[in-house]
Amino acid sequence: MTPLAQFWNWFIHREPELFHFDATREAEREAIFREIASQLHKVDPDLTFEIGPNGTPRREFIISAGGIKRAFPAVVSLASAAPPLERWQVTAFRPRRNAISAVEIRGKRVDPRDVQFSLLDNGKMAGLYMFIPGFREDDIDLKQIGYLLLDEALGEYDVESRLGLIKILSPQTPTDGERHPLADLPALFDKLVSRIEGRSGISS
Repeated sequence: MTPLAQFWNWFIHREPELFHFDATREAEREAIFREIASQLHKVDPDLTFEIGPNGTPRREFIISAGGIKRAFPAVVSLASAAPPLERWQVTAFRPRRNAISAVEIRGKRVDPRDVQFSLLDNGKMAGLYMFIPGFREDDIDLKQIGYLLLDEALGEYDVESRLGLIKILSPQTPTDGERHPLADLPALFDKLVSRIEGRSGISS
């Protein structure tokens, strides 16, 4: 049995418990999450996951590469190998969110309403400056929060595949280019990518 088949065989076997994981005690939930991660790592050590909220007929199981492009083929392969699941929607890569949520890591919390960005165009690929209050170059937590906010705004696939330069900066950093609130990023990014791809199509 392939690692892909082994994962989904395990998933089906544990499906009732996974579907109702939030009804268990915290220690049991953590044990379930560790087990899911362990099973995913048998497919690829960089795979991660998210489980969507309960309350709808089908619960979302998101397979993510954790922002590591090398693991993208494993995400696609595992999602494509999913069997029919009556109560689950399997999603490859963290998708865009209509409402970008605040992100907190180790006590550091960033509200997306406080974040700005500038888009960059080098003629071949979009780039981005992201401005986070209180950011310092050595602040690993705020860097991670920045990338998680980008995933929420654009989706994991576009962040890794259609963005070139990504630089997180303090708002006090002088830069060229107009700054916009993070909520405007999806529409402005799509417009820029369409323009870049249009130029590429004309030149080819």
